[in-house]
Amino acid sequence: MTILGISAFYHDSAAAIIKDGVVIAAAQEERFTRKKHDAGFPSNAVKFCLDFANHSIDEVDAVVFYDKPLLKFERLMETYYAYAPKGFVSFLKAIPVWMKEKLFLKKLIREELSKVQVYDKHKLKLLFPEHHLSHAASAFYPSSFEKAAIITIDGVGEWTTTSICIGEGNKIKVLKELRFPHSIGLLYSAFTYYCGFKVNSGEYKLMGLAPYGNRESEQVIKFINIIRTKLCTIYDDGSIFLHQQYFNYATGLRMTNDTEWEKLFGFPPGKPGATLEQHHCDLALAIQLVTEEIVLKLSKEAKRLTNCKNLCLAGGVALNCVANGKIQQQKIFDHIYIQPAAGDAGGALGAALAAYYIYFEKERKIDYSYDSMNGSYLGNAISNDEINELTEKYNAVWAAYNNPDDLYKLTAQKIAEGNVIGWVQGRMEFGPRALGNRSILADARNPEMQQKLNLKIKYRESFRPFAPSVLTEDGQEYFELNEASPYMLLVQPVKKTRQIKLPANYPSLTIKEKLYFKRSDLPAITHIDYSARIQTVHKETNERYYRLIEAFKQLTGCSVLVNTSFNVRGEPVVCTAEDAYRCFMNTEMDYLVIGNYFFNKQEQPVWNMNHPALINHLPD
Repeated sequence: MTILGISAFYHDSAAAIIKDGVVIAAAQEERFTRKKHDAGFPSNAVKFCLDFANHSIDEVDAVVFYDKPLLKFERLMETYYAYAPKGFVSFLKAIPVWMKEKLFLKKLIREELSKVQVYDKHKLKLLFPEHHLSHAASAFYPSSFEKAAIITIDGVGEWTTTSICIGEGNKIKVLKELRFPHSIGLLYSAFTYYCGFKVNSGEYKLMGLAPYGNRESEQVIKFINIIRTKLCTIYDDGSIFLHQQYFNYATGLRMTNDTEWEKLFGFPPGKPGATLEQHHCDLALAIQLVTEEIVLKLSKEAKRLTNCKNLCLAGGVALNCVANGKIQQQKIFDHIYIQPAAGDAGGALGAALAAYYIYFEKERKIDYSYDSMNGSYLGNAISNDEINELTEKYNAVWAAYNNPDDLYKLTAQKIAEGNVIGWVQGRMEFGPRALGNRSILADARNPEMQQKLNLKIKYRESFRPFAPSVLTEDGQEYFELNEASPYMLLVQPVKKTRQIKLPANYPSLTIKEKLYFKRSDLPAITHIDYSARIQTVHKETNERYYRLIEAFKQLTGCSVLVNTSFNVRGEPVVCTAEDAYRCFMNTEMDYLVIGNYFFNKQEQPVWNMNHPALINHLPD
């Protein structure tokens, strides 16, 4: 039985395909269109999934959309009715879109699929599980757990914003839900907006900014108190009540009531790209600490309700890897599994799995050693023919290494010498994290590397941290890590023995001065609070990346590399060989490795931005 899952029309559209319960392929639409967080129908991702599975639409047993649009429409109408006449302008903007597109979603999906390929519309079975069920299914069914508590947290689905479920065998049962307008995800997004970042894409920036706040300062304590007493009420079970007079998302065009927030916090909302000040850092820390408190309460409630040893997490807030690390530290559960594409993209996969196990009532077969996500390497691979086409198109200069060991040794040597490497191997990752197949790699020991990567390669905010990749068997040598973290979704401290003590005047330093203080013997991946967002690399799921790090360890004695996604600010992660070469040539990267092909920047022809092949790829 083959099932195609789709998520679309909000953000991070994606498609996924499963066959007899096995995850075959999955990809986000943004990787193909080069539009970051593309919300359109995932035509390219659907075509890729069908081609990879060697199936036509007529051969698919069901197409499953990741939520119920009519329930969403019900929520929209009831909300506007409850707040009327407030929100009339927002209502006028939203309703035509809903009437034209989302209310008649079955028709729209059929039309869009017909653009991918011709098929018999009468044969097509369309299914619509609820949004949070799709999230829950995306985490539980690929896990190696026979039984587990499941927590899903995001902005909002149809009505649900947070759920606690129990999964056992092929069944998922909802035990508790939090409903709109009360939402942990929307609370966090409100602060994302107020600190000057973009909602639905800047939340990870807010999380990265939080450690620059002064935890002991009166201002942070004051901000936390305001959040707890004015903006929301937090209950012991992790549910929250948001006081709507301070928010504008239910019926307006902004997240917050800016006037009221300015009275509460003493400064106006931030502007995108504006200079960040200490009060932004302190506010980011305050909401991060409150979010961690809420998530821990939810976890304890899930444990109380289910008495399970295992926990599965999904939904956009499950990408808050700092909060995930706190659950792990508290040892509420023996094991935690987080869906690597925890946001809406993963809903496409969850929808397909929910249909297979719940609607079609298929038996679940569990691999107790690993999850069934194939390391999240579920996207397209790059062929040698594609690389040859690239080299001809741009007259690129390359050397081929047919012996992989020679390639690993050479690349490891170049990294050890302080160079930055673009590393493109195997199948593209599904989800927001680069996990060693579409990555930019560097030496974690190099004290200049964080600044170089941020300013000369990624062209992004200087405060943003970089993540380490470490051989899984060596993880505990460098980090306070009790179990594997294959998807870079857990933050834990760098080992105390590797930390460098802060000077006495550290709290009074500027943000920039704090940023470039050396905090450990792995300075490029040690965040300002001594933490790191860790990826453990496993030979079973990514042998080439594992062997590269192994070669680096043999050369240097260190089995940790900096791993950041292969893209620049504002662009999706690279998908094709041409995407990778263009990004390589447009930045100060030193070397590029695609498969067995090795490109030296110094040997490439002069890069002409007016080259006909580049005209359609220039940024807006």
